[in-house]
Amino acid sequence: MRQKERRPGQKPAAGPTGGRRSDDRGTSRPLKPASKPAPVREAAAAPAAIERPLTARTGERPAERVPIILESLGAGDFHLIDSGNGEKLEQYGPFRIVRPEGQALWQPSLPKHVWEKVDAVFTGDTDEEGTGRWRFPKEALGETWPLNLLAVDFFGRFTSFRHVGVFPEQIVHWTWMKQQVEAAGRPLKVLNLFGYTGVASLVAAAAGAEVTHVDASKKAIGWARENQALSRLDKAPIRWICEDAMKFILREERRGNTYDIILTDPPKFGRGPNGEVWHLFDHLPLMLDVCREILSPKAVGLVLTAYSIRASFYSIHELMRETMRGAGGVVESGELVIREAGLDGKTPGRALSTSLFSRWVPK
Repeated sequence: MRQKERRPGQKPAAGPTGGRRSDDRGTSRPLKPASKPAPVREAAAAPAAIERPLTARTGERPAERVPIILESLGAGDFHLIDSGNGEKLEQYGPFRIVRPEGQALWQPSLPKHVWEKVDAVFTGDTDEEGTGRWRFPKEALGETWPLNLLAVDFFGRFTSFRHVGVFPEQIVHWTWMKQQVEAAGRPLKVLNLFGYTGVASLVAAAAGAEVTHVDASKKAIGWARENQALSRLDKAPIRWICEDAMKFILREERRGNTYDIILTDPPKFGRGPNGEVWHLFDHLPLMLDVCREILSPKAVGLVLTAYSIRASFYSIHELMRETMRGAGGVVESGELVIREAGLDGKTPGRALSTSLFSRWVPK
């Protein structure tokens, strides 16, 4: 649902492509005045090869819970202050930021002077795939700054695609994952596809999981490694893999490798490192099918999030139920929303829809 500003530059993807958009994934740098973003260079399109047919599945479909609304009021250094007129006012650590938000159809709750006293405003192309630039009303800010969510430290970054290095609507999934890892009584293996800057991977590793992080963008992987160092998780069992997501999971299937939790957060469109092309509606069925095959016998969950698509959550809900036919458990699907929290971060307001999700759990 949301115009997925999703994740910085969304031009990577998986192959059909493995990373998020290649736009704003750049490695973090020490604080310095922000400079004009370099243009994004895309690889020539290459047809996405379907390497195997979909599995013919039998058995009963899992039970269902719908609709589920997973809501966040913010966490750590983030909260949504206000929204309206196609924009959102957010707090990221010490900075107040204004960014476009097509879902904010109403009028802002807070007065105009509050919206004007901000540190950064994203201007330019409001299309999810387009580039723009940041305006700093008070003073030029450094390109990166430290943030913390769920006890994990990472770098925020002003990117040319309006993203800042984290997608806080995912807090609800990360909290769920953290709880599962901590309660498992054994080291869980977590696969994070389209992992971007690695915040989810670091949350999982800090909770005790063995993590495999996959993204097609070298810049995103570099940024994730810097976040790992900032979080003092250098020795945590994380594999950072720069590769097309589909190629990676197909190879894992052939090798017989499995995972207890799989997070997959694909873009609507993207390209892999070798020109692989990803289109969500074309390639998502195969991606989920392969993810089903590489779930371990004692799997804890398979989580899918989808942004910037014109579809009902029921579309991915029914796809997930078909994919998990015969596996038992339950599929819960709906939307992720962020609740406005006001200037103090504690005053609930309206809920801003950000994305669709579907999650299979064994019970």
